[in-house]
Amino acid sequence: MSEKKMINLKINDVAVTVPEGTNILDAAKLAQVKIPALCYHPDLPAWAACGLCVVKQKNSPKTLRACATACTEGMDIVTHDAELYAIRRTVLELTLSTHPNDCLQCLRNGNCELQRLAQEFGIREAPYGKRLRGLERDDSTPSIVLNPEKCILCGRCAAVCQQMQGIWALEFIGRGEKTRIAPAADVTLNESPCIKCGQCSAHCPVGAIYEKDDTGKLITALRDPEKVCVVQIAPAVRVALGEAFGMKPGELSTGKIYAALRRLGFKAVFDTNFSADVTLMEEGTEFVKRFTKQEHLPLLTSCCPAWTEYMEEYAPDFTENFSTAKSPQQILSALAKTYWAEKKGIDPKKIYMVSVMPCTAKKYEVSRDENMSASGQQDTDVAITTRELARFIQASGIDFNGLADEKADDLLGEYTGAGTIFGVTGGVMEAALRTAYCLITKEETPPSIDFQDCRGFEGVKEATIEIAGTPVHIAIAHQMGNVKRVLDAIREDRAAGRKPRYDFIEVMACRGGCVGGGGQPRGATDEIRAQRAKGLYTDDEKSVHRMSHLNPEVQALYRDYLGEPNSEKAHKLLHTHYEEHKLYKR
Repeated sequence: MSEKKMINLKINDVAVTVPEGTNILDAAKLAQVKIPALCYHPDLPAWAACGLCVVKQKNSPKTLRACATACTEGMDIVTHDAELYAIRRTVLELTLSTHPNDCLQCLRNGNCELQRLAQEFGIREAPYGKRLRGLERDDSTPSIVLNPEKCILCGRCAAVCQQMQGIWALEFIGRGEKTRIAPAADVTLNESPCIKCGQCSAHCPVGAIYEKDDTGKLITALRDPEKVCVVQIAPAVRVALGEAFGMKPGELSTGKIYAALRRLGFKAVFDTNFSADVTLMEEGTEFVKRFTKQEHLPLLTSCCPAWTEYMEEYAPDFTENFSTAKSPQQILSALAKTYWAEKKGIDPKKIYMVSVMPCTAKKYEVSRDENMSASGQQDTDVAITTRELARFIQASGIDFNGLADEKADDLLGEYTGAGTIFGVTGGVMEAALRTAYCLITKEETPPSIDFQDCRGFEGVKEATIEIAGTPVHIAIAHQMGNVKRVLDAIREDRAAGRKPRYDFIEVMACRGGCVGGGGQPRGATDEIRAQRAKGLYTDDEKSVHRMSHLNPEVQALYRDYLGEPNSEKAHKLLHTHYEEHKLYKR
């Protein structure tokens, strides 16, 4: 592969050299210059909608949009002067004229890109009259809320939904001043093909799309003396929550999170990493059975609820390929209201199970079907995002950074390194291969425990892993828009009557996996996702046990309660089924 040609230019008289194809916006960063923008995001193709990033080329009367203009040899760019300042200020004032003045009631108050730019430009007056349209809020899904009145038509959400995720649930509707963002066909979000991944909300610069806040339910439950409130935290939460308190992305804060949750009033603190280990036991055993018999291959992972929703809507022809194992969230909740309740002598009906997830789709998953009530009542009572927990801790006056580390509670709290890497793309596959190798070969550990072929942020990764001389063909896909070509490859094999080219496929709906989930702290880029992923791999490396089947609490669970993986009892509590859903529910 030939190296890219390098381009030399000047940004405000500072010499800069960048690879061919680099836009002016990114080139300016090398000159320590920040050009304002609202529609641009590094995950998305630039389309120059907002007009804030205008710059000049010396000796030319034209202005250029920095996000959508590639650098050329010899460019001499001016990014800031009186005229450009006036243009940008006018753009902001016009944008604010169609935006509600309810910042204090907005979920994005203090973390809004429009609010920040208005402050930076010192906008204190409104020269243009308000032109609000009275558009209704759409809160039809249990996961995300669309408030089109606050939409600034930057287009990020539609680009994410269409180009990154391949879902096309959101689009521009209407023309001119009547243009708005809405679900395709102008139905509600719940009637649309939306898979509740929340990537639209993670990329929205303002408060137009956000997670449905369920902390009110949580506060009510914590105040109820009849309820035994317990909580679990997902793998990716521990490397992202700290960002809300000034910590670096990827910095592990597991012990502080446990401590904060106890300060909030939870009677027991569990770790979803534990149930990730249990998921591996169930899913790994399922894979070994299928692989040995060469039946219903490839096996597809099922721990991502947005991916599950996608399959039921867009790919029901893969139903029999899906692992029937529930997600770690649902497995831990079912075990908390059965196994843990029995061991502790607590009435399961009094247990109120809260999950802290990096994902908005988890809010939908808690009641997706009757299998989510395997304990006899709804297993997970409420799911909140990393962002919701951060706000709750802040509102409760807890000095998060000053907390001493604590440990999770027993029975459902101990985890292995395999469980923690569930939070990054490729992590589920790597963890599964560690245990599958041992289940197939009957050896205690693989020759190498780190399956490097599973790591990295390529949209689709393919590899062949040797287990006892037998090749296992795997694929890993993250970001839903990448999944279709993997599924289409299998469809081609089927149509040709060939053996499937893959034996095992891992899919995560969000870019980077759960570290880049729709409920994580906003502002994620590949650099931040990589830092969060590094934190999880660090947690894995320092773990006493790095394979799920070596988790002592998991071993006790099967010895004392479930019997063995895929047993009748395990299937009743820890497995589910799938059925086709209509793309449009109206």
